[in-house]
Amino acid sequence: MNKEELEKRNIGENLDMLMTLDPRGYGVCRILYDGCRSRVGGPLSVNAAEALCSTIKEQDVVFLFTGFVLLPYRVPEMDGMVGTILTARALIQAFHAKPVIICPQECVKAVIRCGHTVGYQVYEDMDLVREMPLCMGVIPFTKDQAQAKEQAEKICETIMPDAMIAIEAPGANGVGRYHNAIGKDVTELEAKSDVLWNLLREKKVPSIAIGDLGNEIGMHFLGDHIRKYIPYTDKNECACGCGGGILADTEADHVITATCSDWGCYGMIAALAFLKKNMEILHEESLEEEVMKEASRNGMIDMTGSLRPGIDGFDLKMNAGIVSMMRQCTEYALRHEGEYDHWYGPVLEKGFFDRQG
Repeated sequence: MNKEELEKRNIGENLDMLMTLDPRGYGVCRILYDGCRSRVGGPLSVNAAEALCSTIKEQDVVFLFTGFVLLPYRVPEMDGMVGTILTARALIQAFHAKPVIICPQECVKAVIRCGHTVGYQVYEDMDLVREMPLCMGVIPFTKDQAQAKEQAEKICETIMPDAMIAIEAPGANGVGRYHNAIGKDVTELEAKSDVLWNLLREKKVPSIAIGDLGNEIGMHFLGDHIRKYIPYTDKNECACGCGGGILADTEADHVITATCSDWGCYGMIAALAFLKKNMEILHEESLEEEVMKEASRNGMIDMTGSLRPGIDGFDLKMNAGIVSMMRQCTEYALRHEGEYDHWYGPVLEKGFFDRQG
């Protein structure tokens, strides 16, 4: 390990700890993180950010999958939506990429309004997405299982992504049913966008999945660990009688797990800002609050069902605080780069980090 590797690793450790804070105290985020970290072998935030850097080039198209509809409200939640918009912004800032958001129809209005909040036009016409600079796209995906394959194929004929990221996007289990966190069947409520995800996986499109439980696209990456330790995920543990459990049956190349999926996004974005040495990539606290407010004004609800801006029960102050700490940790490292070089050699010589997984 050299100085650059040590610094990158420890910035990633900071970000991973922040995105897995456990204010609820019920431990699910720690269980998920332990399994994912064991498989990845290093900080999840940096691992995903490095994958973006090695994959995405200027003008590349990146599909962003999101939009989980909640019971009993039958309305999409804010977790995933806010992180997706801010990830799209980060991809434009970092790469001049072309983000295209794949979501249920009822999320489209919020996507457009929140896209405007972060400073970009949002188009449903993919020709305009290709043509216009500094913009995003949005494609509403069907909830009809019978139409999903046909729509997925048509999308691929219209615009092919160079990479894809799923952020709190619902994924079907092994018997084709979608579930909420406590095992209730929500199949009729959810966009069947994992059909498109799987088609793109067959086409070898690089992928990152971000989740906070196991019922999201990509979480089969940790299948054995999740089934063993997370309630409702194993066979016959869901409440609907399908026998499949809530674990999504979709894979991904890279996975981030966090307390809520949006915090996982922010860890990845902060790591990207560090790697690219550009703090403009990571949004400021005030923009976090603005996007949350705009999402709530356009129908996105907190996990609690409230239209007050919140993400998985965490309010504006908490979410802005997470972003603030990530900004401070990352910005400090960039601002003071080189000032502590005299420490790296002696620390490395002691060998502690050579034994860390």
